[in-house]
Formats: sequence, C-alpha cells, structure tokens
Amino acid sequence: MTGSTAASFTADDYRARMERAARTAAEAGLAGLLVAPGPDLVWLTGYTPPAVTERLTLLVLAAGQDPVLVVPALEAPDARRASGAAALTLRDWTDGKDPYAATAALLGTSGRFGISDNAWALHLLALQRALPGSSYASLTEALPMLRAVKDAAELDLMTAAGAAADATFEEIRNVPFAGRREAEVAADLDRLLRRHGHEQVDFTIVASGPNGANPHHEAGERVIARGDMVVLDFGGLRDGYGSDTSRTVHVGEPTDEERRVHAVVREAQEAGFRAVRPGAACQDVDRAARRVIADAGYGEYFIHRTGHGIGVTTHEPPYMIEGEERPLVPGMCFSVEPGIYLPGRFGVRIEDIVTVTEDGGRRLNTTPRELVIVE
Repeated sequence: MTGSTAASFTADDYRARMERAARTAAEAGLAGLLVAPGPDLVWLTGYTPPAVTERLTLLVLAAGQDPVLVVPALEAPDARRASGAAALTLRDWTDGKDPYAATAALLGTSGRFGISDNAWALHLLALQRALPGSSYASLTEALPMLRAVKDAAELDLMTAAGAAADATFEEIRNVPFAGRREAEVAADLDRLLRRHGHEQVDFTIVASGPNGANPHHEAGERVIARGDMVVLDFGGLRDGYGSDTSRTVHVGEPTDEERRVHAVVREAQEAGFRAVRPGAACQDVDRAARRVIADAGYGEYFIHRTGHGIGVTTHEPPYMIEGEERPLVPGMCFSVEPGIYLPGRFGVRIEDIVTVTEDGGRRLNTTPRELVIVE
C-alpha cells in the first residue's frame, strides 16, 4: 500500500478492523485467523513486507487476544513503521530459531483456523506439524465477506480510483486506433492510468475485431483496422484501492448489427445496475442483466458472470453470479459488466464499478456507455 493510502487510515482504524475480523472469525466457529503477506495483511495492519521470502511473516488474530504480528527480526524495523503497528504486538524471530513453535504457542493446542489464501504451503504444513490437532480453511471460504463492506474513507478512495479510470477513458478515446497495434493502445492505457494516480496497473485489455470475442484477450500484435469493434478493459490500484472499467468503441462507422449488439449490452448493463439495492441477492444482479441478453437472442454468447467484488484487490468476493444468494449490503463494491461475444467476429462489454447505497446503487464510473466512435 502506498504512503498516501497508509496516511488515510490511523492505528485506530486498523485496530477496529482487526477486532472485527477476530470477532467475525469467532462467530464463524474459528479459533482464530492467520494472515500472511498479501492484501489481507495490508488491509488489517497497513504493513507490506519489504520482500516476500521463505521467512515466516504472520498476523495472528483471535477474539479476546491482542493481535500479534510474527516477523523476521531483520524486517521488524519496517513492521514497526506500519500505520497499524501501534494496534498490535510485534514478535520477531531470528534465523536459526523455529518461528513455527513460537507461532504455535500463540494458537493453543488445537482448533480450526482461517488462513490467507496466498499463504505458502511451506508455512501451512510446518504449522500443521507443530499443531497436529489443528485444521485450516482459506479466508475466502471461511470469511468471504471480510473486506466486502467498505467504510466511508474506503469509499472515497474507491470513488477516486473510478474517477481516475474515467479520466483515462476520456483521453484514450481521442488517441489514434486505426493502423496501430493493440499493444500500443494498451501501453497508452497503462501510461494514462499512472498519470492519473495509479501506482499499479493490473490489466489493459485491448481486444479488436475477432479478438473481442475473448473476454480476457491479452493485447497483442494485431493491427487495429477501420471497421473494428474494440473492447477496452483496464484498471489497477490507486492509493491501494481498485479501479476496473470496460467500454467498447468502434473504429469508424459501425454496422447496424454492431449497433444492435452494443445496444443490447448497454440495456443489460443498465438492468443489472437497477437491480442493485440492499437486501437483493447477488444473483439478482446477474439475472437482471442476463435476462436482457437472453431475450434478445444472444444468451449463449454471454459466457461469464455479471460481476465481481473489488477493493484492495481488483477481483474479490462478492460475485454477481447465479447461485450466489448472499444479500447486498450498503458499502459493498462490485462490477456490473455483461457482455456478448460472437466467435470469430467481435465482442462487446460495458462495465462500471457500483457501490450499494442505503436505497439502491451508485456508479463509480460515469463515462458515456453509448457506442463511442474512434479514429
């Protein structure tokens, strides 16, 4: 997390997050949480290790206990400077000592623990050997909504990230497309996102013509031509919080069919957005968008979920997909991004990040959703 983001949150903010995480874990029947380096550790403590190595770094949280961050001694000075350091106890260990025995002493003799999805198998297996009566569940499985509901300060950062992505689109629509490689336009997107404050760019999809039928196409050497539909999907982290938006543009004048397909996707995206309200199920957003596309005869060409959560990572729970009955809660942020993908021909996707409000939803992306003509 960048310094500007760390400055946005105080030790009290991180203390409240850790207390809530420990309490939620206990309510879920877990003995505690084990948080390895990664987005969960940053969100809970403001600490990003200077390097991710084989040396154990682990935050230990349990209801009724003070948070403890186990760190290698050589990295302890960095950990002490973290924004949330005052809200936890640091326990360092030196090379040659057994960090797993020290960690096991914090956990008791048995229990089921939630552990970061990105924890190394090396560390998990060593903990299991040190605590043979213990068992583990990934945080995404055990506490999928841990980071899902954003507070006011987080929503401000999400809004700023969305505005930066919008500013990027407003500039990219004016660059030349025809006669340039997809990779060149993708490089423009990367440059513009960084100019507008992103410290990390996670993806810059530029999918022209038939490549647009692949939702996760990686920008390549194809030269964009007049008559191409071009799907643009780009985002990353600005001050530690994510942006992700998609717009579909056309090089020159589109055909009637291209206009029709784009209009269907635009209507589906609007239907998905209008389905957002507190208490609605996540799947209701997917159903609303998918119904429009199916009714228009393109149901088999909408081949992915309607949306995903976003926060300190660009993809996280909750997911807007059939079967996800979890209710929407004010403060959740997620994408609404239906698409139609016609193999060998073209694709269309329109995506906004949306946050749930007390009485509906609010878009964090506000650039035009109609078909934009580029040159």
